[in-house]
Amino acid sequence: MRIDPTVTAAAVLPLVGGPANVVSVAHCMTRLRLGLADPSRVDEEALRSLPGVLGLVVDDGSYQVVLGPGAVSQVTSALEALLAAPTDGEPSDAARGELAGELAARGDLLREERRRRNATPLKSALRRLANVFVPLIPALIGCGIVAGVNGLLVNAGLLPWLTPALAAVASGFMALIAVFVGLNTAKEFGGTPVLGGAVAAIVVYPGVAKLTVFGVTLSPGQGGVLGALAAALLATRVEKWCRGRIPDALDVLITPTLTVLVAGLATLYGLMWAAGAVSTAIGTAANWLLTTTGPFAGLVLGGLFLPLVMLGLHQALIPIHATLIEQQGYTVLLPVLAMAGAGQVGACLAVYVRLRHDTSLRTTIRSALPAGLLGVGEPLIYGVSLPLGRPFLTACAGGAAGGAFVGFFAMLGDRVGATAIGPSGWALFPLLAGNRGWGSLLAIYTGGLLTGYAVGFTATYLFGVPDRPRPPA
Repeated sequence: MRIDPTVTAAAVLPLVGGPANVVSVAHCMTRLRLGLADPSRVDEEALRSLPGVLGLVVDDGSYQVVLGPGAVSQVTSALEALLAAPTDGEPSDAARGELAGELAARGDLLREERRRRNATPLKSALRRLANVFVPLIPALIGCGIVAGVNGLLVNAGLLPWLTPALAAVASGFMALIAVFVGLNTAKEFGGTPVLGGAVAAIVVYPGVAKLTVFGVTLSPGQGGVLGALAAALLATRVEKWCRGRIPDALDVLITPTLTVLVAGLATLYGLMWAAGAVSTAIGTAANWLLTTTGPFAGLVLGGLFLPLVMLGLHQALIPIHATLIEQQGYTVLLPVLAMAGAGQVGACLAVYVRLRHDTSLRTTIRSALPAGLLGVGEPLIYGVSLPLGRPFLTACAGGAAGGAFVGFFAMLGDRVGATAIGPSGWALFPLLAGNRGWGSLLAIYTGGLLTGYAVGFTATYLFGVPDRPRPPA
């Protein structure tokens, strides 16, 4: 369902307490994220019922309105424009400031209490990791699709005059991904982004091949995104240490110099070597897991991914995916994890078939199903399966079955991977890669999706649909 972003933004604003209650506005791939001064002013029921709103998630005091890919960026822009543009009859800036201050003071206690309850060290660390890597996903998707198209052209022997150009377009970002990780890391952890990028750039600098550390000659790119992350974190710590000790008159010269020098030398003589060992171990472990325990590994990964998404713990996998893509050209974990979405779709289809009398729920499923088929699972999770309870568990069973299917072929030597993170479901088809031809990859991944759909549907139809009273005629 296509929505008017301006109309949707205008409808959302009063339901979240009005302009004075909105402290911050941001968005990810599917969710409008609102920081609110007083969360108690939100009319959740009305907000959930708005056309185009696919769900509502409250996380650490942040209200996240699920709108789906594409629509979310447009609604965010429209909402920012509404917040920035004064209208007739609005209070003065001074009055608005006083009201905002009152709301903020009243909401601080509620927000702080919720933050203490939810912001465990693990969740905070995962959230910050996500803030580093999630902004890179659009470039990973775009470059991954270009790489996939280029691979098909090369294999088919078509357009040989164009394929070198496509290879350059697809590979440029990946060659410098460490720099972008460094920029985002420094920005997230309170450092100067360009200094984080400058230190991270050492990881991909060709000249490192002239250095030998622990008896091993360094190679450009060694340590990958993990090395860049560690280098930028260290640079941020060094920069903060300098800022508090160096006189203002010398700060502009000494702080950046010491930051780059200390963190740069530590990167060359320790971090690159250590991160390289960790990256190699991640790649070896992922391949061993699927080739040795394929069906079992697929069953566990596919079955547990929906709970990980619900808890926000799936963010820990982002740097692992990025490391595998940088190291091998694709991540073998994503197609297995994508089966969780297939189980979810199958489960919600069963709910749709069984609960014919529940018009409201069937309308929600019809609205959220296209996004679910394309791998955007939040609308179905928060709008259908999780509120009902049992369908969430049977959806996990479908994901486990689909994961076991893909894992079985991995154990036979047919590795199916993805050249980018973010999409799943049908949207993952253009990003498939592996050690076999595209036809084999297509068949295995399609078989996994169909298995997930079928098992999720059957398990939910037989065991997962709760008894709901039929509405009066």
